[in-house]
Amino acid sequence: MLKSLFHWKVLVNFIVAAAIFVGLVWLTFRWLEYHTNHGKEIPVPNVINRSVHDAIKVLEDSGLDYEVDSFKYDPRYRPLQVLKIYPSPGSRVKNGRTVMLRVNPKSWAPVSVPDIIDRYKGLAFRQLEQVGLKVGDTIFEPSIQRDAVLRMMLNGSTLKPGTLLPRFTTIDLVIGAGPRRNIAVPNLVGLTVQEAKAIIANNLFEIGLVEHEDGGSDESDIVYYQDPAAFDLRDQGMQIDIWASKKTPAQMGGKISQLNAIYRIKIDTTLPPIRYEEIPVYEDPVPAQEPVLPRKTETKPAETKPKAEEKPKNTGTTTPKTSANTPAKIPAPAEKPKAKKVVVE
Repeated sequence: MLKSLFHWKVLVNFIVAAAIFVGLVWLTFRWLEYHTNHGKEIPVPNVINRSVHDAIKVLEDSGLDYEVDSFKYDPRYRPLQVLKIYPSPGSRVKNGRTVMLRVNPKSWAPVSVPDIIDRYKGLAFRQLEQVGLKVGDTIFEPSIQRDAVLRMMLNGSTLKPGTLLPRFTTIDLVIGAGPRRNIAVPNLVGLTVQEAKAIIANNLFEIGLVEHEDGGSDESDIVYYQDPAAFDLRDQGMQIDIWASKKTPAQMGGKISQLNAIYRIKIDTTLPPIRYEEIPVYEDPVPAQEPVLPRKTETKPAETKPKAEEKPKNTGTTTPKTSANTPAKIPAPAEKPKAKKVVVE
């Protein structure tokens, strides 16, 4: 067995196979060196602060490819000025390597107009300033949306949200001035439901109840009744109810009378005004206090000589006699009854 392995023919085959393998490896590396230009590197030229056109020409002459990327606009630098390159200047790269150029654009990038419709004007101003847009004229228009943005205008035409505009563009805003008061209600009787809705919206009123006689929703029905009545004064933004039918208003007299009894209540002003008597005001009860009696003052009678007592005459009525020398007895004042204390449980 060992003798067969060391036979000269086996050894020759082994040597030939090894030589073929080494030759293939050598050829592969030589091909890679030729294909990748091994050992042939090019330094990246410094094109910073040059214009993008000059930088492209220099890179093409050096055998390098390029890719231009618009950086954020900076007013401190010239338009189309190269601000940065990658790989950095002086780096050694292979022929055909792509170099990234960061270039200052000509001006600001366009911005998208934000959606500020139906928003409060203060918030709308801040949103426009954040994206770099300016507010020009503010035009106030009658609307039930007070201080809300109704439309955006640019050079007299309506501007839609999402439109791309150059930075620092000035746009005008139409803002709601709020509803007006004491506006005459339009006459809707005799019109179709569709026409009545359009007139209500144009006069800045709200569409309220819409009742069809047949229970349907045909907008070609004729309005025969409305509430509030035509030419009544109301504030904008209030609702207007309408009743419609396929018949004419002249044929709906009975229904109109029923609705008048509900919505057109008349007040008789010929009756005398009602007089309301004054309601007495009752004060809170005050607890009774004991009366204070006057003090008695003692008087000393003057000294007089006693006289003989005279007998009174027999008369029907006896009255005591008093002389000028004897003082008359002062009757004691009658005692006032004491107030009773009442306990309320």
